[in-house]
Amino acid sequence: FGRFYFLLTCDLFPLYTENHVMLAIKLRRTGKKHQASFRIVVSEKRSKVKGRFVEDLGWFNPRNDEVQMNNERALYWMKSGAQPTDTVHNILIRVGAIKGKKIPVHSISKKKQEEIETIIPEAQAKTTEEPKTEEGEG
Repeated sequence: FGRFYFLLTCDLFPLYTENHVMLAIKLRRTGKKHQASFRIVVSEKRSKVKGRFVEDLGWFNPRNDEVQMNNERALYWMKSGAQPTDTVHNILIRVGAIKGKKIPVHSISKKKQEEIETIIPEAQAKTTEEPKTEEGEG
């Protein structure tokens, strides 16, 4: 095991050294089906949702919009190079840990936006026209 550990930590395999690990502050899903709640954790950027994490920073319950987070530790990890996901970034702004604009999480592509901009005027033109009613024979 010693030789294998040496190979992993030496310069032959730079991806496994601590200097090259990308950390992210992200949500880890917990809770029952249809009753999701999330832990806010620091983990490797490419790790699985249920995978290992470095530190637990707090929790977020979207059902009643409650958040509890250790802001000092979150700022420490951000200074250390951990990047929050877009949702966690918005939560940090809401809690007051950082200042700035929120990031639109569900953004629309430019092509889709152009389609919407052309469809809306057509739909508005159709709704402004008075519906033609035929008087029934009685």
